[in-house]
Amino acid sequence: MADKINLLSLDACALRERLASGALGALELAEACIARIEAREDEVRAWAWIDPDFARHQARALDAQRQSGRAIGPLHGLPVGLKDIIDTAKIPTENGCPLDAGRVPVRDAAIVARLKAAGAIIMGKTVTTELAYMHAGRTRNPHNPAHTPGGSSSGSAAAVADGMVPLAVGTQTGGSVIRPASFCGVTGFKPSFGAIPRTGVLMQSPTLDTLGVFARTPADAAMLAQVLMGYDAGDRATTPAPVPDLHGVATSKPPVKPVLAFVKPPGWDRADPQLHAAFAELCEALGDQVFDVPLPNAFDQAADQRARINFAEMARYYHRYAKNRDALGARTRAAIEEGEAILARDYIAALDWPDVLYAGLGEIFARCDAILCPAATGPAPEGLEFTGDAVFNGLWTLTGVPAVTVPAFTAENGLPMGVQLVAARGNDARLLRTANWFHGWLSEVGA
Repeated sequence: MADKINLLSLDACALRERLASGALGALELAEACIARIEAREDEVRAWAWIDPDFARHQARALDAQRQSGRAIGPLHGLPVGLKDIIDTAKIPTENGCPLDAGRVPVRDAAIVARLKAAGAIIMGKTVTTELAYMHAGRTRNPHNPAHTPGGSSSGSAAAVADGMVPLAVGTQTGGSVIRPASFCGVTGFKPSFGAIPRTGVLMQSPTLDTLGVFARTPADAAMLAQVLMGYDAGDRATTPAPVPDLHGVATSKPPVKPVLAFVKPPGWDRADPQLHAAFAELCEALGDQVFDVPLPNAFDQAADQRARINFAEMARYYHRYAKNRDALGARTRAAIEEGEAILARDYIAALDWPDVLYAGLGEIFARCDAILCPAATGPAPEGLEFTGDAVFNGLWTLTGVPAVTVPAFTAENGLPMGVQLVAARGNDARLLRTANWFHGWLSEVGA
């Protein structure tokens, strides 16, 4: 068991190097993850579906491939958890919803095909909130099971945080990658809108839905996201363009020390006083590498406009569920019903807001490498019914910019709190380089 615990303490990049060199076998790593899951799943409850023998079968095939001398993929032998709204052929994908119980897709989502081609092990399906909205699933925060792990990508964040898998995939429509990553104390990366194809993923809001990743470090997140990125004809949000070298740039040294713009987003007054104090200390420690800047006043309307788009599109794309709405949780029903009441003119007007708000960020991005802001309003709330406030996330989802959270603070109750970094659309690689620098800087200053 000691060897397995040591294995699981390594980040994904270190594991990838060992797997590629042959110092570590895919089956050995899979067994370590399986043992961790078996030891902890009753408490954390991160998995909606898992079959250890299926994971072992994939691992043995990958070990045989490497031993034969054939080329291996960039994620060779790395176990990955998938949010249970991502279709997996012949494996249940039930969307966290009783109305989809027993649903088994006939084909893989585009990103699952890419993961398999890259040599990843599909470890299983992680718990999602109902239809990736706010009706909580059964997952608990690994740091304290009396607290929420966040949502809607709750299982993915918790599985990585608890060492069950080194990597996982989730989605964000409001704050469903960044917030649970912050609550669980891991890195969460939401790329630019349209960077990763959503083909074969439950659609809630095509204007907002974005696939993202969970990992221990920004470098790990870059390695996974690079495999997932790229054009797919099934998703009109993607465009034919070369995939950026996320991992290569993320692990390179910045040419100069990054400059960060600290903003207090709308809702700052709702944040925990501990978070206010932590950011004051952080900005003092960063010194002349950070400057304060206000967001344009128009951002005060971001939350309302994002919700209007989200609910109107939920009413459209979840219409098939609305026919049996009594089987849905109260929060899901309320969102669909609110969407049904939105006038077409108000929805169409709201669609202008992403570009209006993004234009207001141009002057800020011209002066910094990334915006610095909170990832959540504080540590994970106590209780499992409320997945947390997404007020610090939704504005960045609405504007389609890349965002990454890095574990930075510890609250008085021992729960983690993350720092969020945000960059201009398409600057995903540079953002991850800044985040990787920040992650190293935190280690040096002993944060």
